[in-house]
Amino acid sequence: MTDALLRGLVEGQAGSAATVSVAGETMTYAALRDRAGALGVGMRAAGLERVAVNATPTMATVLTVVGAVLAGVTVVPVPADAGPGERSHILRDSGVQAWGGGRPPGDDSGLPSFEAAGGGPDDPLDGLAEPDPACPALILYTSGTTGLPKGVVLSRTAIAAGLDGLAEAWGWTAHDVLAHGLPLFHVHGLVLGVLGALRLGSGLVHVGSPTPEAYAAAAHEGATMFFGVPTIWSRIAESPTAAAQLASARLLVSGSAALPVPVFERLRELTGHEVRERYGMTETLITVATRADRPARAGWVGVPIAGVQTRVVGEDGLPVAADGESIGELQVCGATLFDGYLGREEATAAAYTSGGWFRTGDVATVAPDGTHRIVGRASVDLIKSGGYRIGAGEIESVLLGHPGVAECAVVGVPDDDLGQRIVAFVVARAGADVAEPELVDLVVRELSVHKRPREVRFVESLPRNEMGKVQKTRLG
Repeated sequence: MTDALLRGLVEGQAGSAATVSVAGETMTYAALRDRAGALGVGMRAAGLERVAVNATPTMATVLTVVGAVLAGVTVVPVPADAGPGERSHILRDSGVQAWGGGRPPGDDSGLPSFEAAGGGPDDPLDGLAEPDPACPALILYTSGTTGLPKGVVLSRTAIAAGLDGLAEAWGWTAHDVLAHGLPLFHVHGLVLGVLGALRLGSGLVHVGSPTPEAYAAAAHEGATMFFGVPTIWSRIAESPTAAAQLASARLLVSGSAALPVPVFERLRELTGHEVRERYGMTETLITVATRADRPARAGWVGVPIAGVQTRVVGEDGLPVAADGESIGELQVCGATLFDGYLGREEATAAAYTSGGWFRTGDVATVAPDGTHRIVGRASVDLIKSGGYRIGAGEIESVLLGHPGVAECAVVGVPDDDLGQRIVAFVVARAGADVAEPELVDLVVRELSVHKRPREVRFVESLPRNEMGKVQKTRLG
């Protein structure tokens, strides 16, 4: 196989020291290559074109996904915690022919479970030619916040382009060892966190449960890169002993939601590292990233990776000024974009402008040096109040700077006079004495009067999804 998507795995890494460890189970690259290759040969022999994978954080999941990718069989990861309705929709909509790696408990889909037969060639990859780069490697299902989840079709070409762009931005090489504890059914944990390591030939440690202690242990064992979501990084920032172990790392990366500025600053103090943020979507993969060779800015997600272009447009469809203040919808084009929503041609067409730009639905601003800051989702984070267009993210950043605020979420709620009024939901730190007037005054001092919350509601917790993103549609 030449020019392989997983070239680090299939091209000469078998004799290296690279290993893959998932929740305590470790395999060499050579063993992974042989076992996954044998699975791929079996899938091909069985005539499989699409397989569902019960995406638990286990070696079985990694072997099945890698085997399918090597064989050119499209993988449909199914969240391990998916309810019966969601799981049934994904299986039916995707048209998978079998479960790879075993059925999940309680499955009543009637799908067969693929099991690889014994035997086969000494080198399984001898029986596998590298699939067409345009072939779909993955179908990932969106969160379905506006209806049933949609299948996002990702080609081998798009995945390769995204991973190579990030490798260049982060200086990611075969000399690195990547550690994380992310779910294996999303772009962050599966594409970057597994396929990325195997493309580049780096070691991989999936820690299982992403606790501060697990990340510290991985650092002690030599991990050089760490991926996490803000929830993970917040917990590490609250554990100085664990955070100190990460000082030996080369790069800390955060994604899937905005990293609170106080967490960024606390981690810099404890580890000596500035966490690199990045931005992307299931449909676009990672398109913007803070480079390893430039200083990081708290609250900013960096610049477009190689092969990607971005623009920010206003409601009139024209680009807004790159002044770090003007906001608009972020649009993207480039090699990392998806092939479309499975079986939904109208939805795919509606996702693009007439000029071929993908509408992310995210509100952003771009600084004069090209650095991007994501304000939030246009549907919930762009607040139109009293004739002003206000980004919820900038208000949240200010509120998180208050020592008594642990978490917060800002939303716009309908208002007969203003159109929308700004409401802040705040989780106070244990023992903190914080009141509404001082938080409102803080926003007025740091931003402006029209951006002040008209109401502050103190809550015990914020609703979040499995990736740590606040579900603002459940607030109001």
